[in-house]
Amino acid sequence: MAETVGESHRQRLVWLSLLAMPLIFPIALPGMASAVGGFCLFVAFGLCVGRSVPLPTWLAQRELNGRIKALLTAMVSRVIHVISWVGRPRMLSLTQPSARVFNGLMLCAAGLSMMMPVPIISFDNVLPAVAIVLIAWGLRLRDGLMLLAGYLVTLAAAASVALLWWGGAHVATELLSFAGFNGRPVGP
Repeated sequence: MAETVGESHRQRLVWLSLLAMPLIFPIALPGMASAVGGFCLFVAFGLCVGRSVPLPTWLAQRELNGRIKALLTAMVSRVIHVISWVGRPRMLSLTQPSARVFNGLMLCAAGLSMMMPVPIISFDNVLPAVAIVLIAWGLRLRDGLMLLAGYLVTLAAAASVALLWWGGAHVATELLSFAGFNGRPVGP
């Protein structure tokens, strides 16, 4: 896996975006959001400290068979072809090394939004997935406009997760109150 995922930020950003892309569509893939969010935090930490963090040994030493490697290589080349057609270097101040920590923190916020479980709602990973894809490709292609869009979607994703949790807590409180559980201790 270490050979496939690579050691540089640029290689890992491509893999991160590929992992997040299926989550853009509101379908249930159990456990996928947590795995993508965890890998996103891993990549974001590497961005914040300014160097690639090695994969854990148990993961780095795993082998992919030749058929899967060929399929992944073909998929990567197709995605890079399409994305590079849209993105290009612009607004370079957002991709400079001085913005590295901020970019890492925004990627971290998107990853945390992805990992946060929101019960009952099936489309809760769409905004974080879009944010991860935009930030990853914005950094990979040095496209500040894509990064800016990724920042905005990250803020919207974090706000939506907070709103869903707040709304869920409010609804749960109302239901408990309606059922007669008002939170007061019962006793003499």
